[in-house]
Amino acid sequence: MSNSFGQLFRISTWGESHGGGVGVVIDGCPPCIPLSEEDIQTDLDRRRPGQSDIVTPRNEADRCEILSGVFEGKTLGTPIAISVRNKDQRASSYSEMKDKYRPSHADYTYDAKYGTRAWHGGGRASARETIGRVAAAAVAKKVLATLFPELEILAWVQSIKDIEASVDADSVSFDTIESNIVRTGDPDAVQPMIDLIKATRSEGNSVGGVVESVVRNVPVGLGNPVFGKLDATLAQAMLSLPATKGFEIGSGFAGTQLTGAEHNDPFFMDGDTIRTSSNRSGGVQGGISNGENISFRVAFKPTATIMTAQQTVSTSGEDTELKGRGRHDACVLPRAVPIVEAMTALTLLDHALLQRAQCG
Repeated sequence: MSNSFGQLFRISTWGESHGGGVGVVIDGCPPCIPLSEEDIQTDLDRRRPGQSDIVTPRNEADRCEILSGVFEGKTLGTPIAISVRNKDQRASSYSEMKDKYRPSHADYTYDAKYGTRAWHGGGRASARETIGRVAAAAVAKKVLATLFPELEILAWVQSIKDIEASVDADSVSFDTIESNIVRTGDPDAVQPMIDLIKATRSEGNSVGGVVESVVRNVPVGLGNPVFGKLDATLAQAMLSLPATKGFEIGSGFAGTQLTGAEHNDPFFMDGDTIRTSSNRSGGVQGGISNGENISFRVAFKPTATIMTAQQTVSTSGEDTELKGRGRHDACVLPRAVPIVEAMTALTLLDHALLQRAQCG
C-alpha cells in the first residue's frame, strides 16, 4: 500500500498525529550494522517541534524506542521496528475542524476518499508522520556510511517567500547550516528570514519557500533506466512529503532558457576519472548517477492551517468560515531540512542495494 517506500530497503510508516504514537518498520536492512537509539535520536531532535521560537511550540521530546531487529548494538537483518509515543496531544484544539474542512488541507479529500478521517490533528496527513521516515533514514545513513564512507548529504533553506539565500552548494557545511534556527547556509539571510517568519506568524498567516540539497562524493551507477531513474525516485520521495509542491534537479526549469550548447555538461579526464566541467544535469544523466554532486530543490507551500478566518464548507455541505486553532508552524522550512535529507538517504540506499544486487 501507499504507506511503504523502497524496494530492497523498504520502510512502512504508521500512526496518526494525535493517536497513541507514530513509527516505522524497516525491512531489508543488512545485518551487523552498529545501531543504537542515540543514533536515531540525533536526527529526530532536528525535526521535532518546540526546538526554537520560530516553529510550532508543541512539546514533544520524540524519544524513540527500538522494538525489534537490533541485538547487542547491531542490526540482525530482520525487520526493525521503531516507535515514538505522542505525549502532548490537544484534540480539543481541532474540535471545530470535525465539522469543517480546512482550506488547502487534506480534510475534504480524505473524507471524500475514505468516508472517515482522523480530524484531531490531520491524522496521516500531518507532518508528524515524517518521524518514521527520519528514524528509518538514520538507519539508512549508518548503512550508507559502511558502503560509501565519503558520501555526504546536506540540505538547507534556500529561500523563504522572497528572501533568497546565497549558498555555495560545493562548500557549505553541516555546521554552518545547523548554527542557526532557520537552517540556511547563508549567515546574512538568517535574521531577515527569522523576522519574516515572526512577522507572518503575528498576523496569523504562513509562508513557504524552497529547500535545496546536495549529495557529495556520489558513486557512479546508481539508478536504473526508464521507470527506475534515480532522479524520478528522488522526485517521488520529495513530493511525498507534506506541503511539497515542486521538485527540480540540476538546472531545473531555468535550463529551459538555455540552448543545448549552453546546457550540455562537457566531459574531461581528471586523472583516471571521467568528470564534467559543469553540472547542469545535477549529477544524474539518463536516470543514473554520473559521479558529480547531485543537486536538487524542493518547493514547500505556506502552511495550510492559519489563524485567520477563511471561507470553507461544513461536512454537511454548508458555506461557513473557519479560523485555525492549535499549534502550527508559520513556516515548515526549518524543520523540513532534516526530512529532505532523510528521504534522500532512503532513496540512495535503496538504489545502492539494487545496484549491488544486479551488478555486484
